Amino acid sequence: MRKRTIAGVITVFMLGVLLTSVGRREEGGAGSTQGSGGRSGGGTIRFGISTEPATLDPLSPSNTADGRSILFNVYEGLVKPDTDGSLKPAVAESYTIEQNGLVYVFRLRKGIKFHNGADLKPEDVVFTLNSAVREGFTGFTQISKVEARPDGSIAVSLKAPENDFLPYLTLGIVPADNPDREKNPIGTGPFAIESYAVQRSLTLVKNPGYRQPGLPHLDRVTYIFTADSEALLLALQAGSIDAANITGSIVDQLDPARFDIVSSPSNAVQLMALNNGVKPLDNLKVRLAINYAVDIPEIIDAAFYGRGEPSGSPVIPALSRYYETALANPYPVDTEKARALLAEAGYADGFPLEITVPSNYTMHVDTAQVIVNQLRKVHIDARIKPVDWATWLADVYRGRKYEATIISLDASTISPRAFLSRYRSNAGSNFLNFKNGEFDRVYDEITAEPDDDKRISLYRRAQRIISDNAAAVYIQDIYNFSALAKGRYGGIVNYPLYVFDFAPVYRMQ
Repeated sequence: MRKRTIAGVITVFMLGVLLTSVGRREEGGAGSTQGSGGRSGGGTIRFGISTEPATLDPLSPSNTADGRSILFNVYEGLVKPDTDGSLKPAVAESYTIEQNGLVYVFRLRKGIKFHNGADLKPEDVVFTLNSAVREGFTGFTQISKVEARPDGSIAVSLKAPENDFLPYLTLGIVPADNPDREKNPIGTGPFAIESYAVQRSLTLVKNPGYRQPGLPHLDRVTYIFTADSEALLLALQAGSIDAANITGSIVDQLDPARFDIVSSPSNAVQLMALNNGVKPLDNLKVRLAINYAVDIPEIIDAAFYGRGEPSGSPVIPALSRYYETALANPYPVDTEKARALLAEAGYADGFPLEITVPSNYTMHVDTAQVIVNQLRKVHIDARIKPVDWATWLADVYRGRKYEATIISLDASTISPRAFLSRYRSNAGSNFLNFKNGEFDRVYDEITAEPDDDKRISLYRRAQRIISDNAAAVYIQDIYNFSALAKGRYGGIVNYPLYVFDFAPVYRMQ
C-alpha cells in the first residue's frame, strides 16, 4: 500500500548528486528494471490503491501525495524530475537562468498538445503559473511577474534571486480556457483520465500524441480503490488487481511463486506529529520526554517486519547532501530520562494523550499501537483515536484540532525546502503549530544564500533546530514495496519523489 502523505512544498547540477540510491531493488526477480527483452506493446494494468485523490486539479491546494502520484501520469510541467534526481526539460525544451537567478526563461517545446487535441500555448503556461501564485503555492509567492515574450518564450521574474527555484516548475501545465479542471482534467502527460467512479476506480488511457515517442507502453491503467491494506491483500490474492503498493507485513503474506516484489525507500518521513500549540505539548520538556520514550527500532521491528530506515530528521536520508546525519538517532531510548523530564515539567504522574490516526492506513495504526505501549512506561496514558481520511484532513491538517497524530510527510519537489517549509511559523501547512524565531531566520537565509556549501550548512542547521525543539518524533523513511503479478510487468522505475510512473511500464510477453 502506498500510504497517504501530505506534502510540504536546486539547480540541476545539484540535483544529480542528491540520492545515494534511487533504483528499485527487486526481491522477486521480476526483471522490472531491465531492458526491452520480452516486452510486448499495449495491454492494461489494474493497480490497487487504498485511497482516492482529494482532487484531480493540479492547481488545487487540497492536493495530496496520492493524488499527485496519479496526476504525475496526467500532467507535465516546464521541467520534470528524472530518476537520478536531476530535472529535465518537459513542456519546455530548454531554459536559461538570467540576472544571477532573478529571471528564469523557458523556450517551449514545439508540437505539445493537450489531451483534447488543443495546442499548448504560452498563455496556458502564464495562466498556470499565475494561478499557483494566487493560490499561494510554496515557492510561487516569490514570483513577481510571469510574461510571454514576443518570441514565444516564458520569462519568470522573481522578487529576489533564488537558486532553489527550478523544482517548483514541475507543476503541471493546464489549459487557460478550461473552466472546470476538477470535472474535466486536461493535461499533456503520457496518460489522460478516461473515467472516474468515486470510491471504485479511476482509469487512465494512453495519450497517443505524447511528446516522447514510444511512450507510454500500456494502453490503459485502472486504479482500483480499496478500503485498506487488508483489502489490497485479498484483491491481490484473488487476482482482481494486477499490482499494488504494499507494506512489509503484506509482503510476507504473498506467495513468491505468484508475485514479483520490487522494493525501495518511499521518500517520505513517517512521524508522530505533536501539536506544539496545545497543553502539555507546548512544553519542550514534555516533547523531549516523549522522544526519549519512543523506541524507533522496536516500531520498525514490530510494525514493519524490520523493514525501514530510521530517521530523526524532518528531511529524508535519501537527500544525502542535505540530510543531517547527526540526527540519525538524536533521542536514544531512555525511560528514566523521560520520567525525569516529565517530573520537571510538572507531570510526574503522566497525562492522557490522544493519538489521532487515519484508520485506513494500517501501518500508521500499527505504529500507534506500539507507541501506546511504549508511552505507558513513562506514565503517559496514550489512546488511539481512529478517524477516516476526510476527518483527518479536516480536523488535524486544516483544523489543527488534535494532540498527536501518526502520518507520513512527503515532498512535492526535489528539494529539502519542500520538507522544511511547513515548519515556518506562518506556514499554512504548519499543522504542528511549530513556532521558532531562530528557525524562521535560518530558513529565510537559505532562500537568499547563493553559495552551495553555505546553503547546505544552513539546511543542516535548520534540521537541528527542529530536532532540538522536539517538534515531533521522527521515525523513519518507510520501505515501500510494489507487488506485481509474477512475470507479467516490467519497466518500473523509482524517483526521489512520492510518485508511481506508469509511462515506462510494459507487459511482458
